[in-house]
Amino acid sequence: MAGKMHADELDIDEALVRRMVAGQFPQWAGLPVEAVDSAGTSNAMYRLGADLVVRIPRIPGAVEDIEKEEAWLRRLAPELPFAVPVPVGLGEPLDGCPWPWSVLRWLEGVNPVVGSVRQPAVLAADLAEFVTAMHRVDQAGGPAAYRSESLASRDPAVRRALAGLAGEVDVDAVTSLWDKALGAADHPGPAVWIHADLQPGNLLLDADGRLSAVIDFGCMGLGDPAVDLLTAWYVLPAPVRAAFRTGVAADDAAWGRGRGWALSVALMELDYYRDSNPRMVRTARHVVGELLADHA
Repeated sequence: MAGKMHADELDIDEALVRRMVAGQFPQWAGLPVEAVDSAGTSNAMYRLGADLVVRIPRIPGAVEDIEKEEAWLRRLAPELPFAVPVPVGLGEPLDGCPWPWSVLRWLEGVNPVVGSVRQPAVLAADLAEFVTAMHRVDQAGGPAAYRSESLASRDPAVRRALAGLAGEVDVDAVTSLWDKALGAADHPGPAVWIHADLQPGNLLLDADGRLSAVIDFGCMGLGDPAVDLLTAWYVLPAPVRAAFRTGVAADDAAWGRGRGWALSVALMELDYYRDSNPRMVRTARHVVGELLADHA
């Protein structure tokens, strides 16, 4: 993806990555470096040889992602039914990169195609299995998730995004949907482990269309389990959403909050990235359309 998405984004290229690796991980200095085509917005990824990937924060706000993954992914990995990118090295700041960065195991697979999932029923079952397992991990000592706030606290930002999207979305219909989501009862129990960003770019499928890995755990932490339900609209087509909902045992309130999370994330992405990340914008438009169709 050409160009920058953030005003405070770091200048990152293959030459910098080679210098970083050679300076701190000389055992990998001779491996080829290649930028990974990704719609990701917080971290840049560069494939290192056949088996590794370098992950570098693009912006100051993403530094915590690297540190969180380093601290927690090894603990979470044995508890989850699908592969996750376990870190194998933590790089220190150096000239050209003022923040920590990481090297992780490369995981094979392709992202699901938004609006054209090959095996929707199978993927719905796989996602329900992952979400259920994630929510059952022992919460002791876990950090707050990036999306650990309540839906109500997102209301001002959602309405600002809507104001900026007049003419691009049906503001009245979307506002009605958002108001309905705000009426859902709060999560009644303790916060649980959530991935918090189960979008198409963070899922990998094998050649048969099965979920093979879940990546990018920078948003993970403790929060409302309904946050992970956003994948029902970001990834799954309408005919299999009921099966996914059954698989995760979501009641009416949780499903309503899940709609709200999907809508709020999509609206903010659509507003912020409309001129800088076409792939994310297409996905966000799709999500809003799916939510409105459900609402209708």
